[in-house]
Amino acid sequence: MEAITIKDIAKALNLSTSTVSRALRGSYEINNETKKLVLEYAEKMNYHPNPIALSLKENRSKAIGVIVPEIANNFFSQAINGIEAVAYDRGYHVVIFQSHESYERERSNIQHLVGRKVDGVLISLSGQTTTVEHLQEIQKRGVPLVVFDRISNDIISNKVIADNFQGAYEATEHLILSGRKRIAHITSPSLLYTTNERLEGYKAALAKYNIPFDENLVRYCGFEPEDAKQVIFEVLETQKPDAIFTASDRLALDSFAAVKAKGIQIPEQVAFIGFTNLGVAHLLDPPLSTIVQPAFAIGKTAAEMLLDTIENKQSNAAVKTIKIPTEVNLRTSSE
Repeated sequence: MEAITIKDIAKALNLSTSTVSRALRGSYEINNETKKLVLEYAEKMNYHPNPIALSLKENRSKAIGVIVPEIANNFFSQAINGIEAVAYDRGYHVVIFQSHESYERERSNIQHLVGRKVDGVLISLSGQTTTVEHLQEIQKRGVPLVVFDRISNDIISNKVIADNFQGAYEATEHLILSGRKRIAHITSPSLLYTTNERLEGYKAALAKYNIPFDENLVRYCGFEPEDAKQVIFEVLETQKPDAIFTASDRLALDSFAAVKAKGIQIPEQVAFIGFTNLGVAHLLDPPLSTIVQPAFAIGKTAAEMLLDTIENKQSNAAVKTIKIPTEVNLRTSSE
């Protein structure tokens, strides 16, 4: 059966289409008796507004675009849950793209979203993104933009991040207070904002306790599955760390597995803590200590900022960066 339209309702009730339209919107111009008549008939006939027609009329699609590096990443899947919770409550649909850590795919994603005439864009930058001209271009076209988690200082926009510095500082300090002094830091590519913030937190904790920073204990990993294992094997053999602090979900699991494969006892020989949103951290053997990013809260806050801008509740000129605290979750691996 074809979907019923406003014209169909108007014809059935012998009303004008403009009267039916106003009645469906609850307009004060229409008396209560007519509103009741129209609404009851619309419900009976299972009438639903045409989103395309509405978007043309209101010059809004009631949809927002989201671009993340990888949905399979626990952090991004939780952030998307936060975004969708806000969007649904405020009557918006969410269109999700993955960049798969590719700058070219990220640019293509942006073009597709603009082509779909989304009302705004939320993005966490890919691992290859070193220039933000594609984002500046959509801003020039009036598309509201919020960047979250992986941000760039080269783009002037609202931003939402975790307190990466403080989280890394607390992870490193905990390891130091547990008696560790040769703390390896296994992290993501150096061009990422989060990588540098967490490295600075690691350095600051070492400095507080007068432990010299050793660049040989810091290793950067690409995004291939084998990268972390090769790096951690090399660090274990050449640097003999007594603790490891990893900077992401992927690195935590790969490094943890590599240490176990070497037959090294955790935490007796090497203590271990991750900067992660792993839901299975407590199931590892031993249970993994983590600095937990507030992924849901980051997604929720970013979506609220974007929708407030779209609905003119927040000025485009009044851009700001919101930093959300991390949470320390200590378990057996770092004792």
